[in-house]
Amino acid sequence: MEKSLKCELLEVWYPASMDTAFGGFLSDFTYDWKPSGPQNKMLVCQSRHLLTTSKAAIFYNDDRYCELARHAFLFLRDKMIDKEYGGFYMLLDREGQLAGGSFGDSKITYGNAFAIYALAAYYGMSADTSALCLACETFIWLDKYAHDRVYGGFYSILGRDGSRIEAGESNAGKVNWVKTNWKDQNTSIHLLEAFTELYKVWPDSLLRERLMEMLVLIRDTITNNRGSLTLFLQEDWMPVSFRDSSGAVRKSNYYFDHISFGHDVETAYLLSEASQILDIENDTLTARIAKRMVDHALNNGWDSERGGFYDAGYCFNDDGPVTIINDTKVWWTQAEGLNALLLMSLLYPGESKYYNSFMKQWEYIDKYLIDHKHGGWYEEGLDNSPDKLKAPKGYDWMINYHNARALMNCIQMSKK
Repeated sequence: MEKSLKCELLEVWYPASMDTAFGGFLSDFTYDWKPSGPQNKMLVCQSRHLLTTSKAAIFYNDDRYCELARHAFLFLRDKMIDKEYGGFYMLLDREGQLAGGSFGDSKITYGNAFAIYALAAYYGMSADTSALCLACETFIWLDKYAHDRVYGGFYSILGRDGSRIEAGESNAGKVNWVKTNWKDQNTSIHLLEAFTELYKVWPDSLLRERLMEMLVLIRDTITNNRGSLTLFLQEDWMPVSFRDSSGAVRKSNYYFDHISFGHDVETAYLLSEASQILDIENDTLTARIAKRMVDHALNNGWDSERGGFYDAGYCFNDDGPVTIINDTKVWWTQAEGLNALLLMSLLYPGESKYYNSFMKQWEYIDKYLIDHKHGGWYEEGLDNSPDKLKAPKGYDWMINYHNARALMNCIQMSKK
């Protein structure tokens, strides 16, 4: 793992992805690491580079990663922040101008959560108070405009000035992949992640309140009794479900309603981390729910023959079996699965299934996901997706955040 993290991941991305012409990092690479594509600068991608380089700087005590992290921070601070209205833009072109597209000038809570996460991590590495101030300001901005004072949680999409985009309002030129009054698990779990990282370095009372709020919402409301996340929910947290609709309707609404095993195992880790940082005494409830989530994924979405977690399942009734509806094994899901399985093996050493599955998962990743010739990870495991052999190694949504974090965590846990 140490060799793969260093030689097949971090040293492949850095410094090759560093954009020395316009700042930030390049996003688009071919299978053999040739820059190719528009090289837009998406907030999530740029923030993840800041996060990874900050964590790597601590992990290796290496000034090279400190310099890369500084480069990433300056781009967020100087280019991606909206200096007029606050909050961060979601998408710029390579030169740092608004790129338009489906995001327009909307403010996306998910993206701003990653900015908070990365800025807090960078401050933890560098002690640069300007980064901490920017993280705190972004938290306060999000809390002012995106927090739901009635039902709790946070809305996903805002206007540029932080205004609510009401249900039924024209969405022309704005994000069109979710109804504006819905809430979702993905935004929620990454707010939990961001608030956890910020609370490590800024134990503010309001931040603690929001961190606790997100932990309880995710654990007790968004996670169902089976141990799986509800992907989308109404404003009042009623689940969005197309279970009783026709097959055609369910298929057309796949994005909004299925079981995402990757998010489930990732959330098990994030809940455990948040509970630890909050120092909740005897928090057996969070521990039990996190364990249930990993167990559900192992029991229903795990390839027991070769290893690897499938992408998606569906449950047609509460007591019925889970049907696999997408058997691809996406790269980030495998990384989060690796991390969660080793964590559970440490928390529950008497249950050998976690360590055994962790070992099989690492063997799977090593055989089917890591490109030992060119470096980096394939987009999907080649056992079920051989066509991904020459698929791009990098784009806006695929960099090294999930797998670098998983490997660093697993190396540290393995030493225990």
